[in-house]
Amino acid sequence: MSTKRFNPDVEVAEWTGRQRPYDILKEGTIALIVVSLLVVTLAVLFGSPDDAPVTIRQWSNADPIDFATTAFTELAGASATATYGAPYNHVPATGQSILGVSLENLVGVHIPINTANDFVLIPLAAQTDDRRLTAALSAWRGATPTVQAAWIADYAAHEPTTVARGHLIMRAHHAGPVPVLIASLTQMAQSGALDQALLTNNQRYYSVNYTEPLLFLANGNYFSTLAGNKHLAGNQWGMMNETGNYPGQAWLWLYTFWYQIKPFSTSASGDFMVWALMMLASVIMVLVPFIPGVRSIPRRIKIYRLIWRDHYRHAGR
Repeated sequence: MSTKRFNPDVEVAEWTGRQRPYDILKEGTIALIVVSLLVVTLAVLFGSPDDAPVTIRQWSNADPIDFATTAFTELAGASATATYGAPYNHVPATGQSILGVSLENLVGVHIPINTANDFVLIPLAAQTDDRRLTAALSAWRGATPTVQAAWIADYAAHEPTTVARGHLIMRAHHAGPVPVLIASLTQMAQSGALDQALLTNNQRYYSVNYTEPLLFLANGNYFSTLAGNKHLAGNQWGMMNETGNYPGQAWLWLYTFWYQIKPFSTSASGDFMVWALMMLASVIMVLVPFIPGVRSIPRRIKIYRLIWRDHYRHAGR
């Protein structure tokens, strides 16, 4: 008669030693009180401030030159968003990749954004009470791409560098309607109307999609400067929901760690590489119970005997 061999990796032997009563409710209550006090104490000492969200209105009033410059790049199709590629637009030879595989391009353009239309022309078209702006919009839309390019080139050579009484000082004289468009968008932003216009561009009922305002903000220097001052730049280990000088969610530290070392810190596909590495690590963690040898490590190193040392001391006797 053969007997089945005991496998300690997948089977648990019946305990026949000494037993004692254990009050799990008492232990749980003590643990809850201790952890609650610890959380409150650490939140008071190291909690990040709940800063107000950055808005386009705040940006355009604090630095109208930077806003106007960014608005011009949106109109000209030269901003970071306009040249990003998938998932926002079709731009050849863009997107991060590993071994020639680009997930961005495989997924395709599913958040279509035309920066000139979505960030400048469509919001301005809602300002129907300004005849000068209406004429400028008609002139822009009625011009050929060649004429528009000439206007863009002239404005680029004479971009505003000063502000008087909250208004941009325009120096371009052969830029067609471009100065009026940029000045009007700046005024619209300073009033707060542009924030709402970008929220409702592609929304019918609810204004909960902040993709366009965030992309517009990210294209300028103002937002990145604020992030740097709050130690939230990529080379400062910053990644959190709320701004402040302390690290954000604990589970994000491993992501930010990889951005500090090569090749992730120097590769143009760093985001893709970090994502792929974390996905691989996650799969390995999930498969630990099924990997021979690895699943036996806790039993072999016997750390559990240190944790339950009192139990094993009495069991040994």
